[in-house]
Amino acid sequence: MKELDISKLRTYSLKDRASKVQIDDFSRPHRKGASFKEFFSSLPKILAAKGIQDVAAAVVQARKDNKPVMLGMGAHSIKVGLSPVIIDLMESGMITSLSLNGAGIIHDFELAFIGQTSEDVDKEILSGAFGMAEETGAMLNQAIRSASAGGIGEAVGKLIDDGAFPYKEKSLLAAGARLGIPVTVHIAIGTDIIHMHPSFDGQATGAAAQKDFVRFCSLVSELEGGVYINLGSAVLLPEIFLKAVTLCRNLGHTLQHFTTVNMDFIQHYRPSTNVVRRPTLEGGRGFAITGHHEIMFPLLAAAIKDLD
Repeated sequence: MKELDISKLRTYSLKDRASKVQIDDFSRPHRKGASFKEFFSSLPKILAAKGIQDVAAAVVQARKDNKPVMLGMGAHSIKVGLSPVIIDLMESGMITSLSLNGAGIIHDFELAFIGQTSEDVDKEILSGAFGMAEETGAMLNQAIRSASAGGIGEAVGKLIDDGAFPYKEKSLLAAGARLGIPVTVHIAIGTDIIHMHPSFDGQATGAAAQKDFVRFCSLVSELEGGVYINLGSAVLLPEIFLKAVTLCRNLGHTLQHFTTVNMDFIQHYRPSTNVVRRPTLEGGRGFAITGHHEIMFPLLAAAIKDLD
């Protein structure tokens, strides 16, 4: 066997090579007593750190241009205590619409009603008591049965905002009603505890959910130049967002240059595909920010406020 003559390898100067990492993009050590703005700007301009910086900038720019910033979210984001941060962004005009799954209205309602939520499922399912809280089922199902053209989100928001709920200031749905910000709710029948209650009306719930879907599509139709954030919904909201995007494009709406973001502690197939990649194939940008909701979303919110 003839050995290769490696002395004939062609090389080039390192100075002539294009490189993906620049020393100017490195982080800076945190200085004791420094502001949040200084800390955030000290993060490396590399990978996810640059991603969250770009997302914050996209949100601020969208609002400066009077473009929407839509937040779709799973219920876990409520259970880890993010409602005050989200409400603050709604009040400051940084979030222009909110979309929840069915579990979202349950945790939001219970927190507004008694200041606590999230039962011990492992314990309660053994006796058949899981999901059987009377007020949660009766009051939410009654609100949904009485839903008008606004759908589930508007009906439950009005219930909480108008009612004697001692902790309503922590309610996302009440904030939407109070501020006039659209809140839509998207369900899969059988997935939520209130569907087990005798007060559940499938026909009324389906009709109200359909109104929310149409309203959601109307919001997506104006997303050009805006931002859509998916916070912790692994299946339902990503699927609904993708359907809304294609419906709006089918009707002739321009949806080409906008920013999408998936924030979760695990990157799942559907949000990665249906939020980050597919909707932005023609243009725009998609970001995947990985980390615990209770850390990453307050970090993003603080960055948005400091950039504004």
